[in-house]
Amino acid sequence: MTSLGTTLRMIKFEHTVFALPFALAGAWLAAGGLPPWMDLVLIVIAAVAARSAAMAFNRISDRNIDSSNPRTADRELVTGVLSMRFAVLFTLVNSAVFVAVAFFIAPICGWLSLPVLLVLLGYSKLKRFSWLCHMGLGLALGLAPAGAWLAINKDFVGGWDTPLWVGLGVLAWVTGFDLLYAIQDIEHDRQEGLFSFPARFGASISRYASMLLYVVALAAWFMVGQRAGLGIAFGLGLVLVAALLSFEHWLLRGERTERVPLVFFKVNAWVGVVFFAGLWIDMALAEGAVNLG
Repeated sequence: MTSLGTTLRMIKFEHTVFALPFALAGAWLAAGGLPPWMDLVLIVIAAVAARSAAMAFNRISDRNIDSSNPRTADRELVTGVLSMRFAVLFTLVNSAVFVAVAFFIAPICGWLSLPVLLVLLGYSKLKRFSWLCHMGLGLALGLAPAGAWLAINKDFVGGWDTPLWVGLGVLAWVTGFDLLYAIQDIEHDRQEGLFSFPARFGASISRYASMLLYVVALAAWFMVGQRAGLGIAFGLGLVLVAALLSFEHWLLRGERTERVPLVFFKVNAWVGVVFFAGLWIDMALAEGAVNLG
């Protein structure tokens, strides 16, 4: 019998922290504060199901690639701890949950969930075709804020561009840190004929490209503050996010690729948390000021 712990390890469930805060940010922006509890619960279920389906499909798609890479040779589908049949069923169930919950929220969310699902599953194949594959992952996560915003409003109403700025920032940020993560596999990707930006252009250029993308992310999130009329708490949050992103590159200076897991799983995980915390505190303070007035 497949254990829950093994399944959660396969999909790296703890890394849901990367995308979920930005989905919550989209919901908060749409509601102007705390969203209705039912909508919030449904958004979380949809986000977790979507990410679980995407991660499981990624493991299915990359099983042969993972088996030839010493860094990933111990993954569950490679070692046989989990079966391909289970992984396929797990992907189908989570995909169905995602689409069903989206339709339950609103018909427009349901219909749009279908092309979103194609993006979530399709990014796993991009490394076979283009060194821009990292942007596929960025797009997959960057759709979350707009999806959550639509789940609250149930239609495209005024201010619909604000979550797109959040999503643009997520796209740039995720692409930037995926470039850093892929530096670990430069030699393997070249040997296997896989397309990745680091394999094509090298580690040094990849670091500079990541820095540029981080600047784009911060600029996009600054626009969120401008569009939503956010204040000092959100601004301080962005300053902390900028510090975290700078710290990542400081940790990886030179040829310190052994620190990539630390950067990816520890430092980078706080970016979304800090971003959402700044937004939430700012909106809560504004709401409190209105109530006191």
